[in-house]
Amino acid sequence: MNILDVVNLNIWDVQTGKGIVYSSSFQLKQGSCLAIVGESGSGKSVTCRAIMRLTAPSLRQSGDILFKGNNLTRLSEKEMRKKRGRNLCMILQNGMSAFVPSRVVGAHLKETLAEHFGWSQYESERKMKYAMESVLLTHPADVMNKYPHQLSGGMLQRIMIALALVLEPDIIIADEPTTALDTISQFEVVEQLIKLREQMGCSMILVSHDLGIVKKIADHVLVMRNGNIIEKGTVQAIFSEAQHEYTKYLVSTKAALSNHFKKVMGEEQLC
Repeated sequence: MNILDVVNLNIWDVQTGKGIVYSSSFQLKQGSCLAIVGESGSGKSVTCRAIMRLTAPSLRQSGDILFKGNNLTRLSEKEMRKKRGRNLCMILQNGMSAFVPSRVVGAHLKETLAEHFGWSQYESERKMKYAMESVLLTHPADVMNKYPHQLSGGMLQRIMIALALVLEPDIIIADEPTTALDTISQFEVVEQLIKLREQMGCSMILVSHDLGIVKKIADHVLVMRNGNIIEKGTVQAIFSEAQHEYTKYLVSTKAALSNHFKKVMGEEQLC
């Protein structure tokens, strides 16, 4: 059963008339993880923002986005706001952009939970503290009293994951969640995303250029290039039986980098 059906999605810039995404159609199965991969500018992130109806003011979109059979494109902005966070939760590439810089992060978290659940400040704080501890954030009360610039990128990503744990959305959209992080933080965030799926049984859309992460998390893969979907299939099919030359190039490049890394690490261990 599909929890999300994207049908004939087109996105274009009204100022230039330039197309960005062309007749894109795909499905997200209940409880599965769909990875969207491709080079920068292929249309991955803007597709995710279109699902959330958060595209830039200069962009327009057409097509249907069906969430549990309901067409999100026909909802008013007020109705869509109720869906964001509670049903569709987005973890952004840059954690800093998810929070208001002039307010402590706890204020944002409590406001979001009050909007969707009507909880008291005490109840929201209690639930957030528990969720933050579960994603390995120590001293959650102190963390919530800090401003975004006082926290690392990895901590901000884990705070967003903790918020998702409390919101329990139907779909989590993770847009390049590890790009701005160091290697150790990348590993921790990937582990937390896997744990999030296991705990909640939610569906997930993962945008990533890192095929190693895709292979570890995703069930199905969508390959985009220049605004077009050029190939889609299971993780196994994409990594071992890719049909399109561009997909084969992406997979072979990842394999070459991985082999080089292993070779370098092996030589260092011998020294």
